[in-house]
Amino acid sequence: MGKEIRNYSKRDASEFNRFRTFWQILVCGWIYMVWYKLIYRLEVHGKENIPQDNEYIVCANHLSNLDPPLLCGIMPRRVSFMAKKELFDKPLLRWWMDWLGAFAVNREKLGASTIKTAMSIKKTDWVLGLFPQGTRGEFGVIKNVSKGFASLAKVTKCGILPIGITGTQEKKKWPFTGKIVVNIGELIPYTDNMDEMVQSWIAAVEKLTGFKYEE
Repeated sequence: MGKEIRNYSKRDASEFNRFRTFWQILVCGWIYMVWYKLIYRLEVHGKENIPQDNEYIVCANHLSNLDPPLLCGIMPRRVSFMAKKELFDKPLLRWWMDWLGAFAVNREKLGASTIKTAMSIKKTDWVLGLFPQGTRGEFGVIKNVSKGFASLAKVTKCGILPIGITGTQEKKKWPFTGKIVVNIGELIPYTDNMDEMVQSWIAAVEKLTGFKYEE
């Protein structure tokens, strides 16, 4: 099992192929999006802020398991999300995330394999996606923000695309009973100053969600 986790923590550029591209479009761009629009009356604002190239990392606040496929569905490029390595212990979930292009990561340490995968993604038409909070947060609050996303931005020399999500914390089953709003902010340009990038992301997501940051 440990061997499988290590393998899933490293992705080569060739793995972001036509199969995974088609599968993510089918699952997230079509199937999930019908569900989001029918059940949650999905609204997306700020698509004009998405860069034309792939010189950026998608960084959003995190409220529920609905967030990763939601972002994969609304972005014009395919998104490879970092997922905690423990999720890859489960065979069915491991298969599902593998096909969708996700890769395993140790949330407590930014390993060499994570950096290599981030560099591999930059060589493709995909973009890297992650949640700076590391895990699902409370509604109305932004906290537990790790600097790891700024480290990856520095290593890959990518800007950060801040995205604010509200409404995914509510589990709904009936049509038009939920409300998800996704606000895409302006690109935070790349800089060597990681603290500056972290603070810029926090400020942007506060504005995009109306949430408040807590130390």
